[in-house]
Amino acid sequence: MSATPATSARIRVVIAEDERMVLGALAALLALESDIEVVAQVSDGEQALAAVEQYAPDILLTDVEMPGLTGLDVALRLQGRSRTRVIVLTTFARAGYLRRALEAGVYGYVLKARPASELAKAVRGVQRGARVIYPTLAAESWADPDPLTARQREILRLSTEGTRTAGIAKRLGLSAGTVRNHLSEAIARLGASNRIDAARIARRKGWL
Repeated sequence: MSATPATSARIRVVIAEDERMVLGALAALLALESDIEVVAQVSDGEQALAAVEQYAPDILLTDVEMPGLTGLDVALRLQGRSRTRVIVLTTFARAGYLRRALEAGVYGYVLKARPASELAKAVRGVQRGARVIYPTLAAESWADPDPLTARQREILRLSTEGTRTAGIAKRLGLSAGTVRNHLSEAIARLGASNRIDAARIARRKGWL
């Protein structure tokens, strides 16, 4: 994790992004803004939580998909426990991701495909207390609700990462039978034929 000295007059930002080139580009882009200071750059969710605790930034700008904890996992852990406001920066223009982000207390949802000039505007808007969401995506997020529970999503994600039922049960403190029941329910709710098909559907919709 790299850091720079704090300047109280600026909007203090931590960036979490697992792709090093993207991380550097985001930091360089925001460094051009006289009212924004990047106080830390990190590459995974655990480091993001540590940086928020250490630097107490105004904004956490985080990718969704990262090793270990995702950006949405980080947002959930910070929800109600930190003054830092979270902006998700992602390639996923999927209503399911946005809905989960809003439920996690995220203030901004910015697509990487949007013009670079919008990033600084998003940071300033969120600092003022506004929610910065792409309007069309915001409308779509409530049209196709996520049928999975948080536990079903967690178990389905672990199963697609190659973790066997017994391993999932041990990690989550559940019985193997309970894990199988959750998987079966997730498959049924998604209208899938098996767990692999269920994961494919969930990822396409932004629910996983």
